[in-house]
Amino acid sequence: MRSRYRVQDLDCAHFITSTILDWLPVFTTPACCDILVRSLACCRAHKRLQIHAWVIMEKHFHAIVSGPALGNIIADCKKFIARALLEQFARENRTWLLERLCTQKLPHKSRSEHQVWQDGFHPKAIPDDMMMLQKSDYIHHNPIRRGWVASPEHWRYSSAHEWLPGGTPLLPCDPWR
Repeated sequence: MRSRYRVQDLDCAHFITSTILDWLPVFTTPACCDILVRSLACCRAHKRLQIHAWVIMEKHFHAIVSGPALGNIIADCKKFIARALLEQFARENRTWLLERLCTQKLPHKSRSEHQVWQDGFHPKAIPDDMMMLQKSDYIHHNPIRRGWVASPEHWRYSSAHEWLPGGTPLLPCDPWR
């Protein structure tokens, strides 16, 4: 993995993006989105992952996260999500998707019949409040840019709910700093 795709500053939060192989539309059902949410919550509870902002789109997710051994935590999280998604695709009878994840798998991925994620998670250090606000805004406005909702808090699979009075977020955020 090239150095620009590694966690460079271990003491700060990072903006990350994880993309489904071949940009396939995977997170199109609540069941698939909930797998990702549960996995992030589990990493928070058991691996000390801190989640500062997040959004799930149909082909990828973005988050601002921090924690010890962040690269290992995200790798473990993505492995768990991949296994659970493959089981969910079988339950949903999405055979076309299972076939694509098999045929598009990179040759060096020999441990599994399928590949769900593109390699890496492209971490970008968040050194200050200005960058944190810029990346949070980018994350929360992703569903608006896609034309799915008119306001960030209307998208269920996002941390934008965190700032609504009386809002009930699916995955509560950790404070920044």
